[in-house]
Order: sequence, then C-alpha cells, then structure tokens
Amino acid sequence: MSIRMLAVELYRVMRQIEELKKSVKNLPPESPERQTLEEQLRKAIAEEYHLRKLIEGAKD
Repeated sequence: MSIRMLAVELYRVMRQIEELKKSVKNLPPESPERQTLEEQLRKAIAEEYHLRKLIEGAKD
C-alpha cells in the first residue's frame, strides 16, 4: 500500500476516533451503548497506531 493510501486511511481513522470520543462523552457511564462505543474506540486507536507505524516504516 502506498504512503498516500495509508495517509488517507489514517485520516479516516482519526476522524472516526473524534466522532467516537464525542459520542462516548455524551452517554452515561452505565450505558451499554457506551461500552460498545468504547470498545470501537479502543479498536480505532489501535488501528491508528498500526497505520502510523506502517507510514513510519515506509518512510525509511
């Protein structure tokens, strides 16, 4: 995958993380929906980390 494609995907994931953070913030702590969104947020953050590492590796 090219650096450009990785960067586009990284940007998409970063926007998704921001939206998930906003959604989680607006839900009560005991909400089952909040737990689901928090799990999605953890996965998105892990994907962001992975994409950043791929981009760094591609630069070298």
